[in-house]
Amino acid sequence: MGAEETSLIAARFAQLAHERGALPAMTFRGDERRPDQTFEYDFAKFWRRVERVTAHLQSSWGVQPGDRVAWLGFNHELQLVTMVACARLGAVFLPLNFRLAVPELQQVMADAQPRLLVHDRHHAGTVEALQVEGLKHTHHDTLIATASPRGLPLPKMLRDVHNELPLLLVYTSGTTGVPKGAVHTQAALLANARASAWAHDFVEGDKVLSTLPMFHVGGLCIQTLPALLAGVQVVLHPRFDPTAWLHEMTTSRPTLSLLVPATMRAVFEHPRWADTSLDCLRGIMTGSSTVPVAYLETLHARGVPVGQVYGTTETGPVSIVLRLPDAMARVGASGWPHPQAQVKLIDVQGQEVGPGETGEVCILADNLMRGYWSADGQAGVGLQEGWFHSGDLGQSAKDGCITIVGRSKDMIISGGENIYPAEIENLLVTLPGMAECAVVGLPDSRWGEVPVAVLVRTSDAAGQGLTSETVLQHLQSCIARFKLPRRVVFMDSLPKSALGKVQKPILLALLHRTNP
Repeated sequence: MGAEETSLIAARFAQLAHERGALPAMTFRGDERRPDQTFEYDFAKFWRRVERVTAHLQSSWGVQPGDRVAWLGFNHELQLVTMVACARLGAVFLPLNFRLAVPELQQVMADAQPRLLVHDRHHAGTVEALQVEGLKHTHHDTLIATASPRGLPLPKMLRDVHNELPLLLVYTSGTTGVPKGAVHTQAALLANARASAWAHDFVEGDKVLSTLPMFHVGGLCIQTLPALLAGVQVVLHPRFDPTAWLHEMTTSRPTLSLLVPATMRAVFEHPRWADTSLDCLRGIMTGSSTVPVAYLETLHARGVPVGQVYGTTETGPVSIVLRLPDAMARVGASGWPHPQAQVKLIDVQGQEVGPGETGEVCILADNLMRGYWSADGQAGVGLQEGWFHSGDLGQSAKDGCITIVGRSKDMIISGGENIYPAEIENLLVTLPGMAECAVVGLPDSRWGEVPVAVLVRTSDAAGQGLTSETVLQHLQSCIARFKLPRRVVFMDSLPKSALGKVQKPILLALLHRTNP
């Protein structure tokens, strides 16, 4: 089976169907038509669905090599099936961020120019509101609901050519400007899957609980796609819900899952958190954002090690990994580069810095993007001699372990001293009554810049009692005096991107308007 497959990703799923056909590949809960049902797919059935969707993309929609096939909807097993079908056809899969507004989606569509937009029922109204001339669209069920033509020929191409074709086009969250599409080839996604297999040390019997949105490489490529390629079962939810996440601990009993700080907090604050056993988990991974140490320690106290995967949309994303056996001994660190990655930390002159010094994280690896999407087909745009310059700042220990300390553009220089907002934010997270926080630098005539803390209170008594004085008292025994915020500002909410990241440029603009 699969001897004619020139796509290595498709060939791997054909192999799994042949060798592990009766073993579970995916459990999907929460289909929009039948939300209370659970759908089980073994590897043989998953592959049959890939074959059917491939044929429908060819016969009904005329998808050819290089065409973009967009997806707008919550997580769904057909999202993964359609991506593998695109791999067989040499087409490009484009998962769209369903949190974007219609004008933002139109901007992405104008840049990517997909041939077909596949959507779920929940987002049908958004699709109708899009004004994209000539755009074809369909509900995802049409790709699987009817019998497909048999015997349609796959594109004839050499295997090495096929696997260097773009397969995944993922747009950045656009926190600093217009979103850009990172282009990942089939070969890069396979390299990322190998890096993920090393990061997680997948073993027989593993089960991955996947709840983060697959329109982003975090939800798709840290665990979900790599686990399937490794023959590991995935339990897929349409969206993250803390009740559903905790329920899986006692039903499907996953061994691995992926949480980011916002979803961690939602789990911790859930009424069932304290009495739900987590003994099925051999570990949790968390993503690329700076994670409050208090959150890591909360899970460690329950006996669950929390590893970290540092990376970006452009890096695959698996780049630097704190693996589970090291997690409790190196709390807060990002870890070591995966075996096929090169990482260097450089100063503003482009020179590598030594252990303990701060430098920008630069990465060279096979799972990097091949560049940002451009209609004229330029390769490597966004890379510098093959290296991706992340804009993140890191420090390395003598043993090579790297810790991310913040973004270069977020660093505050006050009186000649460098202040990293993440350090202060980590301490603020432990403050009772604090729902969200961000630290930014504002101009100061004496010091050049000074840190300002912006907080959102919780709605309970602790939040209502939170004052500037209590915030500063909480901090002053933990950090140097020069790092203390010169002001504490309370807001009803923080401006965020569609991926939930605080948009500090917008926050700074708001602060300038309220305090010129």
